[in-house]
Amino acid sequence: MQEFLLNNYSFLTHFVEVLSALTGIFLFNKYKNSISKYFIYFLVYLSICEAINTYTWLVFPDKILSFLVGTIIEKNYWWTTLYWKIGAIMFFAFYYNKILRYKSFKKIISYSALSFLFFSISYIVLHWQAFFVKFFPIISILGAVIIFLCSVFYFIETLQGDSILNFYKSLNFYISAAIFIWWLIITPIVFYDNYTTYEISVYERDWDYIKLRRLIYLSANLCMYLTFTFALIFCKPDIEND
Repeated sequence: MQEFLLNNYSFLTHFVEVLSALTGIFLFNKYKNSISKYFIYFLVYLSICEAINTYTWLVFPDKILSFLVGTIIEKNYWWTTLYWKIGAIMFFAFYYNKILRYKSFKKIISYSALSFLFFSISYIVLHWQAFFVKFFPIISILGAVIIFLCSVFYFIETLQGDSILNFYKSLNFYISAAIFIWWLIITPIVFYDNYTTYEISVYERDWDYIKLRRLIYLSANLCMYLTFTFALIFCKPDIEND
């Protein structure tokens, strides 16, 4: 089973990503008058970005993108950092500003997200060469803090309002739970990314850890995207209109 999961890591991850996006597209009319439509846009955005992220499969001497071999964008660390580690965080900050009611919560998320964006851009500029060969743990950790703020604020509002009676029917509840758990599982791993960085020779990498890391990522991805898919099917649109 472990070998099957490792050998099909990319396929399984892309499958559940696309599945959630297609589910959202298929059910778009159900959510088109609610704020949840933005989440469907986000799922489509992720699927497209993930498809672009696979360009590295073609960066080999005998492949169509052979001209990228030896260039700074030979690997996709830069793209993953932009669309996921920064882009996804900014989306969730925007989304939770739409669904939260308390102005104080909205302000905290807005200021935190803008500070995060400014810091991330500055950090990338100051570490421009490393941007193309490895991930930046500090950006991942700060992004996780914003995700936790968004989720916790949503849970607080849910507990303090009448929506607690029907929380299990809310798409936003499943979104909040899924992203909270995903970032909670994945964030500690970033401290060990040096074991997998492109700068390290393949002979010096800790392959046992790399296999474990892939299994953790795969499990977290399957859980998150399947939760999104289930929630889109099961839940009803929010009452609030955009």
